[in-house]
Amino acid sequence: MSYAIGRRAALALGAGMLAAPAIAQAGFPSRPIRMYVPWGAGGTTDVQMRALCDAAGRRLGQPVIIENKSGAGGILGAQAMLTDKPDGYTLGQMPVSVFRTPLMSSRPLFDPLVDFTYVVHLCGYLFGVVVRADAPWKTFPEFLDYAKKNPGKINYGTPGIGTSLHLTMERIATERSLDWTHVPFRGFAENMNALLGGTIDVLADSSGWSQLVEDGRCRLLVTWGEQRAKRFPDAPTLREVGIDIVSASPYGIGGPKNLDPGAAKAIHEAFREALNDPAHLAVLDRFDMPLMYKGPEEYTAFVRQQIEEDRVMIQRLGLKLN
Repeated sequence: MSYAIGRRAALALGAGMLAAPAIAQAGFPSRPIRMYVPWGAGGTTDVQMRALCDAAGRRLGQPVIIENKSGAGGILGAQAMLTDKPDGYTLGQMPVSVFRTPLMSSRPLFDPLVDFTYVVHLCGYLFGVVVRADAPWKTFPEFLDYAKKNPGKINYGTPGIGTSLHLTMERIATERSLDWTHVPFRGFAENMNALLGGTIDVLADSSGWSQLVEDGRCRLLVTWGEQRAKRFPDAPTLREVGIDIVSASPYGIGGPKNLDPGAAKAIHEAFREALNDPAHLAVLDRFDMPLMYKGPEEYTAFVRQQIEEDRVMIQRLGLKLN
């Protein structure tokens, strides 16, 4: 099935689901559910999660309310869940930095395989490297050539330490023997403001930059997916410029460890259906984000595999938190 046909089918399915009755398990939920989003308001993840939670809330019969907890590379939501009751009324978006940060710390605050319940895997990002429209680099190879000839002069911004953006930029630096400086921010909005204000030279982030690129205020040098982004067909992938890396940083929703099974089932079903809600699919299209559904068992297996892969990469790069 083609991507276009698949999306049309999903839209039709989502439209049919709007009339479905609310999902409930033994009276759950009887009050609003809190959803931690560990990024700033207005960024790609925040916009996507708000659309998804709105759709899921309609199916559950109770609102799912976003609480932004930005900073620390996206782990503050997971960290907050360590002390929350496993009753289903507190959930969190789980970025891959939740799996990586403990691997870089000498005294990890949590064990991602023990301290959380993985409920439903959602989607991934379109990542890219962006510069201001007046930047001297027209292509990513030109930028890499400048960085190579000017060690220590490039400052690049990401949403935080341990994120896929950070690790991938460091992988590129290692492979190309580059010396540049990482500047972590608490989310896309701070990262983009720093780029536009001249505090950093380059932004590596998810596709919240799309409109600024289309408006001509920024220039997209490269994307990190398997294929070129449909909205930006002129921007090559990393593989096309000779760097064998693909990164989409997929994520899902988790809860505290020992999450109530009835609540977990209701949450999973509501969010599985909400993924195909037309309003949510429109956000995924807007940001070129791939839909990547996994159920609880498959999601948990993915987390285990991701941790082992990240362990190898972090050791190879020698990354440690201060």
